[in-house]
Amino acid sequence: MAEQTKGTILSGMRPTGPLHLGNLAGALANWVALQEDYHCYYEIADLHALTDRTDTSAIRGDRLEILLDWLAAGLDPERSVLFVQSEVPEHALLDTLLGMFVPVSWLERVPTYKEKVRELGLDESASFGLLGYPVLQAVDIMIYRATAVPVGEDQLPHLELTREIARRFNHLFGEVFLEPQALLTETPRLPGLDGRKMSKSYENAVYLKDSAAEVEKKVQTMFTDPKRVYRRDPGHPDECNVYLYRRVFDAVNADEVYEDCQAAGIGCTDCKLALARAINEHLEPLRERRVALASQPDRLHEVLDDGARRARETAGRTYQAAYEAVQLSRRK
Repeated sequence: MAEQTKGTILSGMRPTGPLHLGNLAGALANWVALQEDYHCYYEIADLHALTDRTDTSAIRGDRLEILLDWLAAGLDPERSVLFVQSEVPEHALLDTLLGMFVPVSWLERVPTYKEKVRELGLDESASFGLLGYPVLQAVDIMIYRATAVPVGEDQLPHLELTREIARRFNHLFGEVFLEPQALLTETPRLPGLDGRKMSKSYENAVYLKDSAAEVEKKVQTMFTDPKRVYRRDPGHPDECNVYLYRRVFDAVNADEVYEDCQAAGIGCTDCKLALARAINEHLEPLRERRVALASQPDRLHEVLDDGARRARETAGRTYQAAYEAVQLSRRK
């Protein structure tokens, strides 16, 4: 794609520990591909990580864990801007500015706010930051003048709120912000090893940095077809967690596996062994790159320093335009 026709992408991840296969299949692999056709900004969203926690002791280390996984998976700091959200102060400045004009009712109707309050048992202790999460999320997107945001269909309401915030500001103060479009992506959603949501807190995830032996051990614990009691019973691959993973990491054999499972031609133990091999083949080059990168801590900090500098160049221009639009500048 010609340079002048490239759009701009913004996406990010909260630093909550090393990344797992769900992160890779659901977002990271797509981010790597998007580098070919877009100007990409990828943020480590550490300010967002503060909205539902008071123990911040792990954030510093978790930010580097994410960067290691990003680089190992193929994000290229020469082609993409990789940065830490809090190291670009314009995010916080524009968040304050926009927050003055976003109705509270817009924020209270966001389903994920109510879900998070209920999930964490916060009730009246929910923070202002958690309520205002969508404003900061809108800032992340709008401050880089992103033309598109990679999302799944379930995330469309969140993006529409960003568009509403942009429209409201532009209506009140003039055209400053773009209304980003959804870049719909069909990415597989991998459940955890036990069938629940893949999560560090559930201890049901395979991490990108896991050794081959750890992957094999974890895969052996995976839930399989609940209707298949004996080896001779026909399987139901559409209801099997292991088969879902094989479709992602062993796609070339997926159709054959499907038929063999239905005909009881393959047992669950053999299927798990084959899955572990496929995952390890996929992860081995990532693990090698990760080990090499981890031995160069200065290089990691250089990547983030350069990313913050490049991000601030763009973010600063956008913030200044918004600042002047609301007539806070002392000079016309």
